[in-house]
Amino acid sequence: MLPGGRHFRKKGEVTDDTMQAVAIAESLVACRGFSETDITGRLSDSYIVRPEWFGPTSTLFFDLVRSGTVPHQAARLVHRRNHGSRSNGSVMRGFPLGIFCPSPQVCDMSLRCSAITHYDPVGGHCSAFLNVMVSDMVRGASRGKAFRHARSLCMDPEVHTMLGNYQEYEIVPGLDAVQCSHAALSCFMESRTFGHAILSAINLGGDTDTVGACTGALAGAYWGLGAVPERWYRDLEGYEQLVQLAGRVWNARVDRVT
Repeated sequence: MLPGGRHFRKKGEVTDDTMQAVAIAESLVACRGFSETDITGRLSDSYIVRPEWFGPTSTLFFDLVRSGTVPHQAARLVHRRNHGSRSNGSVMRGFPLGIFCPSPQVCDMSLRCSAITHYDPVGGHCSAFLNVMVSDMVRGASRGKAFRHARSLCMDPEVHTMLGNYQEYEIVPGLDAVQCSHAALSCFMESRTFGHAILSAINLGGDTDTVGACTGALAGAYWGLGAVPERWYRDLEGYEQLVQLAGRVWNARVDRVT
């Protein structure tokens, strides 16, 4: 919560992690469901605002789309040109899906949302693992139960092994989707409070805003909004709007009993 850094951010200013998550949340509310076309458009609009914050996969994808390339083709081209597309950009943005959907549906939706920009499915499986946990925890499940459920639903061998046995692997807070998801999951599972989880994540260094965002999503789903220290949220950019948007996603969730 200090100014400065690579992009000379203001105190409490959000990054593309928040911007992309907001785009997905707003789309879910507006469309009352998953719309690939609407999400792609909203993500592209976010990219225009601060393109320098976006990672290599998303940057090339949106440059191609905005030049007229069909999104599905753009994702394949990015994967080929960058010699892969398993970066963490599709994991950090997907957590509103966990609020919106119960866990039986969130896996498929997470994979589809990730594939919009990231052709390699590993990011989608990482997103699905963490989103299942968020979905279960915001609906009252314990941390351990949510973790075991996510592990049982994971279909990717690498993700299942590393996240399902997170204690056995060294934490590396990198751009790789599996490494980032593992770091966030480890910080969350080994922490006693929301604040402890976040500080554990960002003090790892590396890709701090994304590891912190993923850890924060898990921790927020488990401990709730009341666990966020006031000294952190009082200067957070757009705090009230973010809380209101989260409420709208919750009220629009597909399993809401009317």
